[in-house]
Amino acid sequence: MIINTKAYGRAGLIGNPSDGYFGKTISFIIRNFAAEVTCYESPRVAIVPGPRDNLEFGSREELVLDVSLNGYYGGIRLIKATIKAFSDYCDNAGIELASKNFTLEYRTTVPVRVGLAGSSAIITATMRALMAFYGVEIVKPQLPNLILSVETKQLGIGAGLQDRVAQVYEGTVFMDFDKELLESRGYGAYEYLDTANLPPLFVAYHDNLSEGTEITHNDLRSRYNRGEPQVVDAMKEFASYAEEVRNLISQNKGADIGPLMDANFDLRARICQISEGNHRLIEKGRKLGAHVKFAGSGGAVVGVYDGDPDRLEKLANSYAAMGAALLVPAIESRLTEVSV
Repeated sequence: MIINTKAYGRAGLIGNPSDGYFGKTISFIIRNFAAEVTCYESPRVAIVPGPRDNLEFGSREELVLDVSLNGYYGGIRLIKATIKAFSDYCDNAGIELASKNFTLEYRTTVPVRVGLAGSSAIITATMRALMAFYGVEIVKPQLPNLILSVETKQLGIGAGLQDRVAQVYEGTVFMDFDKELLESRGYGAYEYLDTANLPPLFVAYHDNLSEGTEITHNDLRSRYNRGEPQVVDAMKEFASYAEEVRNLISQNKGADIGPLMDANFDLRARICQISEGNHRLIEKGRKLGAHVKFAGSGGAVVGVYDGDPDRLEKLANSYAAMGAALLVPAIESRLTEVSV
């Protein structure tokens, strides 16, 4: 039996980074990019290194470039941590796993460390493969929590639930991480939004502007925990933007969400240090009439424009001139792709 699973990249449309602070967000899946995992029975447990796990390089410069793109860790640590978290979950839930070993192979097209949820895509695809291999069902609302724990508890990486909810549910999802809900039942309120009501969107990203999510989240976490008023108030404001956008999309007024996206980035820039290159990603779109914000932690932006093909071409050319790539996201689908 060979199991193949997928998890897609995602972009935060509005509200991020309030997901880790009892806020509200909206995200959509980017089916243009995916992490794929293949799992099959084998005599020993084995993880096959992927393209992010290079240990040999043609030169010192090549090693430095690899580190700048992939960080100091590849996908193997994510997979090992996922196996550990899955095993712990089953032990704690009294689920007895079959005594059989497996080999896991992975590959991903999600750009690395640019805020498109590449790491959580690998973890989500791996978790789905393990669930299918051992015949374990985890209810949909709780699965994102387990996926998040791989990074926060196993690896000590600061992150929030948004990416994992989006990758588990797929499509376009409004997420309310109300504190009372999270503390009483362990998960928030997650609602599908009609993707057809979204305005014309684009995503632009630049590999050389990557920044690990832990850099942003760890700093914000410490400031939030200290009760810094500017940060605490900002998280409430981010959540209010998401609520407004949800209402507009539900009323088929997606064309009106652009100014709120601009406000989301401007507020973020007031509480976080933004690099010059990432500011350029924002300004490139705004100068051509688009409304633009970060898709995640930096390195990629999501933009709304008026649907004019000429404007989209100008946007693509402008981003290409600074070495960035632009795509129109393929979103629709709520299906979990697991083939056995």
